[in-house]
Amino acid sequence: MSGSHTASCGALHSPGLSSAEAGKGAKDDSRGTFVLADSLRTDQHCFRAIRASDPSIIRLRELSRLDEELSFCFQRHCAQLRQQLQRFFPHVLGLSQTADEPWIWARLELAPTPAKAAKLTLKRIEKLLRQCKIRRIEAAEVAAVLRGPAFSLSAGTAEAASEHVLMLLPHLGLLHQRRWQRASNACSMKLSAKGESQPPSNVQVLLSLPGVGRIVTATLLSEAPHLIAERDYHGPQAHAGAAPVTRQSGKRAAVMIRRGCNIRRRNALFHWSRVSMQNDLRSREHYHRLRAKGRSHGRALRSLADRLLALLCAMLKSQTVFDPVTSPVTNELGQLSLSLSRLEATLKRTDASKKHLTK
Repeated sequence: MSGSHTASCGALHSPGLSSAEAGKGAKDDSRGTFVLADSLRTDQHCFRAIRASDPSIIRLRELSRLDEELSFCFQRHCAQLRQQLQRFFPHVLGLSQTADEPWIWARLELAPTPAKAAKLTLKRIEKLLRQCKIRRIEAAEVAAVLRGPAFSLSAGTAEAASEHVLMLLPHLGLLHQRRWQRASNACSMKLSAKGESQPPSNVQVLLSLPGVGRIVTATLLSEAPHLIAERDYHGPQAHAGAAPVTRQSGKRAAVMIRRGCNIRRRNALFHWSRVSMQNDLRSREHYHRLRAKGRSHGRALRSLADRLLALLCAMLKSQTVFDPVTSPVTNELGQLSLSLSRLEATLKRTDASKKHLTK
């Protein structure tokens, strides 16, 4: 409706609002609707305004989620193809263990059964490799693998399994093509850089960080874009599951992983910290430092993701890109790092108190 405003309330606040005006009678939808509508007048601090996202952000979100669905369907069809090949033609898996390469599909269309594959000449295999632009393997090696010892199967097994394989190949080719098309659309739509004279955009800042690529950038920009626009560190930290949950009662305290979060953002942070640990020296040192303290692999990656989020928020506020040589640290980043160090000290004291209580 034109001119109307929309607000939302967290799930943790709704039970408290309902109990505030709970009277006699059973709970129903009309009573809950009345409580939420009246609480918007009296308890506005429990609600947040919902802003309409930019059209390009909405399209980017849809393309990002569609790419995830296409990847899932592609991996499922590859698993089905691999399962059928293990039944009657496991020699092909010696060329590609996952059977997710287009030249493997073209070879299966050319000769779907072991008997037909053994009759392929070197010239025909060389032509196939040339058409698919495969240079890492020679035609003689492919011929040697395909002409390996055949399995003794019951009559009709190879023909039935090969027919199943031929039905899977068009689906794999279509999914592979659609994935490339969606990737190019997402890159051309949102992941485009500005001119050199203008300040760096959010996309440029994200892509400059180690471990961040096309999928991570699209996910962070499209899922809850208002958190990126506000440059708030604690919002993305809780929304992506990087902030731990502390449960404390009396002398007992427990720090656990945050389960209630955005799954796509959490997966993006996981892959961001994992790749950053592999390619960035400081991230790798931070990871090994946490592992030396006894942290698990997942806990160390979450702590590294928390550190990278603090770095991202500081860079977005100052509109600077990541420089691996100098890596300037702003005052805000220093304050966030200090708060993280204090949090680690608090966790150490909590662990010490728990050990003392167990003794």
